[in-house]
Amino acid sequence: MQTQTHAPAPTGTAPQLPQVTLPRNPGMPLDLDWVARAQANTSAIERRCATLPGRRSVKKAYQAAWLAKAITLIDLTTLSGDDTPGRVRRLCAKGRQPLRTDLNTALGLPPLTTGAICVYHEMVATAVDALQGTGIPVAAVSTGFPAGLSPFHTRIAEIEASVAAGAAEIDIVISRRHVLTGDWQALYDEMCAYRAACGDAHVKAILATGELGSLRNVARASLVCMMAGADFIKTSTGKEPVNATLPVTLVMLRAIRDYADRTGYKVGYKPAGGISKAKDALVYMAMIRDELGPRWVQPDLFRFGASSLLNDIERQLEHHVTGRYSASHRHPMG
Repeated sequence: MQTQTHAPAPTGTAPQLPQVTLPRNPGMPLDLDWVARAQANTSAIERRCATLPGRRSVKKAYQAAWLAKAITLIDLTTLSGDDTPGRVRRLCAKGRQPLRTDLNTALGLPPLTTGAICVYHEMVATAVDALQGTGIPVAAVSTGFPAGLSPFHTRIAEIEASVAAGAAEIDIVISRRHVLTGDWQALYDEMCAYRAACGDAHVKAILATGELGSLRNVARASLVCMMAGADFIKTSTGKEPVNATLPVTLVMLRAIRDYADRTGYKVGYKPAGGISKAKDALVYMAMIRDELGPRWVQPDLFRFGASSLLNDIERQLEHHVTGRYSASHRHPMG
């Protein structure tokens, strides 16, 4: 079992870069009995999620502190077909200084950075070069992202190439058909192979929850990926019709809690796709703190997969400082 001390509630003064101090999840043998017992009461889950925003609101200075913390939890992402080295370098510059200097000073914050920069393999080397000396990790989407339907040997080679190029984190996509057909052994074996190919790089397993058919499937897929050694489980690629939602989040967080209770290993969580407003980020942070405790509200265990979210957070913090909202073009992403 692990021993650790709890971190304080989110503030803007905690360490800003991902400080990975916990043992990695080594995985465990596939336990099909445990997987089969995983269920999801959809109506109860939806009721719990519907009440959360009203019960967990923060205002004024507390809200500003939580939003500053949210900045440090963002995987600042560009996954467009027209990405260029220049765009990626601008994104990295934003990751290095996500908040304008005048706002940072007015809020009395230490220098902030985002949790990571997330790009396609082709842009890994550019991002690594742009982030030298910052400690900000580069995350690469891999394994035939977003569909995960390229030949298996190609998916493995893509992971290995991104790690060799300097990616410290790999966001893989699972084969949804294994979940939809209940072939948990195939999903486990696939995830084990991805984890082995990642080596020392941390692996985030993207479940593409909007395509899994049910919350029960989400719960079971979460457990299987953790059993196979996932360091994070992630909701979505951002390319599905339905991406991160609160009900899916609750199911995945409770799977993480169950796994931690059973094995002693803490696995991270990353909601991705559709989280673009500061108020939504606050709700997700409140939920993870309620369900898993304050230690999980740190960048080594929680990330937002987002790009436009940072714009809205910066606008909200400017309103907190000045009493006025600025135009979004004052907070360019590149």
